Amino acid sequence: MLIKNISLFYGRELDYVQNTSVRISGKYVGQIGPKLSPLKDEPVLDGEGLLMMPGLINSHTHIGDSIAKDIGIDSDVEEKIHPVSGFKQKILKNSDKSHLTSFIKNSCISMMKKGITSFIDFREGDIEGINLLKNAASGISIRPVILGRIEYYQNSNSIKNNMPIPKSHKLDLQNLLMNCDGVGISGPNEFSDSALRYFAKVPNIRAIHSAETEESNDISKKISKKTETQRALIAKPNFLVHMTYASKKDLAMVTRNKTSIVVCPRANGSLAEGVPNVDLMLDAGCNVAIGTDNVMINSPDMFREMDYLWKVSMGIKKKRLLPKDILKMATTNASSLLGGNVGIIQNKKIADCVFIEKHSIDLEPMHNPHASVVQRASENTIKAVMYEGKLVHGKI
Repeated sequence: MLIKNISLFYGRELDYVQNTSVRISGKYVGQIGPKLSPLKDEPVLDGEGLLMMPGLINSHTHIGDSIAKDIGIDSDVEEKIHPVSGFKQKILKNSDKSHLTSFIKNSCISMMKKGITSFIDFREGDIEGINLLKNAASGISIRPVILGRIEYYQNSNSIKNNMPIPKSHKLDLQNLLMNCDGVGISGPNEFSDSALRYFAKVPNIRAIHSAETEESNDISKKISKKTETQRALIAKPNFLVHMTYASKKDLAMVTRNKTSIVVCPRANGSLAEGVPNVDLMLDAGCNVAIGTDNVMINSPDMFREMDYLWKVSMGIKKKRLLPKDILKMATTNASSLLGGNVGIIQNKKIADCVFIEKHSIDLEPMHNPHASVVQRASENTIKAVMYEGKLVHGKI
């Protein structure tokens, strides 16, 4: 397939190309250049008026709670989503599996229509929870990256006494990892150093919540005399989630460990837990991606997430983030979490793409394409979505 006369966000830096042609070869991006000619019998599409950008990557979701939208809206973070005592856990355990599957499926469809082609989900519920998501996402043109979790947590005494994970639960984790892409650890305040070191041996993706709240940071210091981030890094995670209350010292450690960060600003805002200092993270040299977190709290909409981060950072932190930097968090920065083959429009990368109507009533005139996408684009401005080289939503 050859797409001619198309504007493009190209490569890792999302360089804006005004007019070019892009060849799609199977599920990959092939040649890119203004002088490409059609091959024999090659379909040709006219991209005039369209902006081709990488498919969005939602780097942190809890899609399993799609059944619980806006329940307990005035409850605090512990009441809502604590991995042991939160009412979310009770809802998931007591809901009919077919109902859970139906609402998870709806969230997958919603994300795909909003230009999200990959999402990374912290999946509760052991292997049953993993299979629930796999079944729900089956047949939908979206890439779920599933980080599973064994339903085992330690209390403060076990942490202080550095108790290891019992052998039976180690076997549970080994079985779990045969069915998913890695492990999504609830947080360092639920595990001893010994347990975190065991998680560090996981060969797949490792991720963990850290420094989401002031309270969780205080608990960590009370139990261990270490910050939550110091203890989270014992698990050698590929990325840390939230980091809303990470200090400069924490971020320096993150950079030294070559660990990425995924921020979820709307979730932090809706839980009254502040706003992540992304400017400080970038200054520290951190690779920062972005996610929408729990569906029970937020719509899984990356356009709204980017817009919120841009404006709230200026309004509260008095720091002006570059729109391109925010767009990279949703695409090329997030690509690094998944091996670098998605989230980038470049030769030999997987052709996950979103086609934006430049002449949409909400976007025209586009004086700054990166800013236009970050603060003005929406599902309504999407002309088509491509997944692994095939148009799966809309048309060109």
